[in-house]
Amino acid sequence: MHGHYHRRFRGMSAEAMRAAADAIEAAGEEPGRATTRVQLEMPPQAMERLQRLKDRTEAASYAEVIRNALRLFEALVDEHEKGAEFSLKRSDGETVAYKIFV
Repeated sequence: MHGHYHRRFRGMSAEAMRAAADAIEAAGEEPGRATTRVQLEMPPQAMERLQRLKDRTEAASYAEVIRNALRLFEALVDEHEKGAEFSLKRSDGETVAYKIFV
């Protein structure tokens, strides 16, 4: 992950992200539960990133990648709202501050 990810979500409220997550979660998670189709328009570069993530994570679908990303993003937003600070521990043992939300 790079520090520039936060810019892609600027202007989108946590509530909007949660609503999108709920809509996607509803799709196929529980038998008999109503689903909502979400259609996204993405520039070619974003679509390539989505494809690479799908391949790297061996996800079954783009929707699975997005559901996982929304779960992670929601967890990070929740922790950020509680005052958490984020850091990464690199393979060489170095710990560095990681500014997700600026």
